[in-house]
Amino acid sequence: MKSPAVILHGAKSLSVAPVTLKAPTSTDLVVETRYSAVSSGTEKLFWSGDMPPFPGMGYPLVPGYETVGEVVEVGRDCQHKVGDMVFVPGAACYEDAHGLFGGSSRRIVTAADRVTPIDASCSAEMTLLALAATARHSMAGLRHLMPELIVGHGVVGRLLARLTLAAGAPAPVVWELDPARREGANGYAVISPDADDRRDYGCIYDASGDSGILNTLVARLARGGEIVLAGFYAQALSFAFPPAFMKEARLRIAAEWTPDDMRATRSLVESGTLSLDGLISHIAKAERATTAYSTAFEDPTCLKLVLDWEGT
Repeated sequence: MKSPAVILHGAKSLSVAPVTLKAPTSTDLVVETRYSAVSSGTEKLFWSGDMPPFPGMGYPLVPGYETVGEVVEVGRDCQHKVGDMVFVPGAACYEDAHGLFGGSSRRIVTAADRVTPIDASCSAEMTLLALAATARHSMAGLRHLMPELIVGHGVVGRLLARLTLAAGAPAPVVWELDPARREGANGYAVISPDADDRRDYGCIYDASGDSGILNTLVARLARGGEIVLAGFYAQALSFAFPPAFMKEARLRIAAEWTPDDMRATRSLVESGTLSLDGLISHIAKAERATTAYSTAFEDPTCLKLVLDWEGT
């Protein structure tokens, strides 16, 4: 079985071309993609060639881990039905390309237990479930503190702020360097770091991915405060020890979402407690992925780009 897919051949070398799908097993689903989103974090690093060594990495590769689509084939041992709408967090289903993360393909073969059922309307916003679940994962858990300061007003930063408000916590302050990205806040303030004199934040969440930011954040902590790294960092992280020592600073790294995070996040979205509205700034036809990826990573006005696979 063949399928059109986005293929990264190397740094900034991308095409949409047929790939060969592995044969589905009795526990697999075949999903026809409706929308897939482009990650401005890990996927950008693969596209630019800046990704540090990563398990399963290699070219050619099919990127993407934010896919929604319709189940078109069901293995005999699966409980799903043809016509079900699902979220797919990527797939390793290609004979002739690495599946890292494998979601940017017109058809996907995936284990049934990896997908998340979603509403039949299958709006493009549902591609954001993985990012929302990742933001939720960074905040949920015993002794985890709500953010008082969030660094970065991209999609993850906005989701962190929305989840903070949804939890009933005080509105966080959000730092954003780009004046254009300070818009779109609802219920919280987005300011330039230079406009903030506060130096007693109990908990700071960094969603900027800036590897050189730790010293700046340590200086803004209260004694015993915590910094949560909620981005993905291509370069080595370092900080000056004496200021962190004086502050008794704590550092926590947030990893990717778990199935429990996904279930909880889907519930928040379906109940209307967490809105995904206003986070997608660009939608492009999948066959135009070559130019779309440049837009996603090089256009400062692009907050989040989604590929539309209908007709591809």
